Amino acid sequence: MTSKQVMTVAVLAAVLMWSTVMTVLGHLEAVAALLPSLGLLVQQITSALSGAGTAHGATSAADPAAGPPGLEGPSR
Repeated sequence: MTSKQVMTVAVLAAVLMWSTVMTVLGHLEAVAALLPSLGLLVQQITSALSGAGTAHGATSAADPAAGPPGLEGPSR
């Protein structure tokens, strides 16, 4: 594992430990409010550890003028 991967796993462990402590202390509302963010964190860390280079739908660096699909005309 590279140092970046070790740091990523350490951050994930810290966030999950914090969530566990909040649950044990009875702050279920706080944990429930953060579940979407925690899910995204786990998804991003999994993606980083698996070595995925780009996300789906990302524009390439070779075409900087390409915008998101569905947008026509010049941007303001």
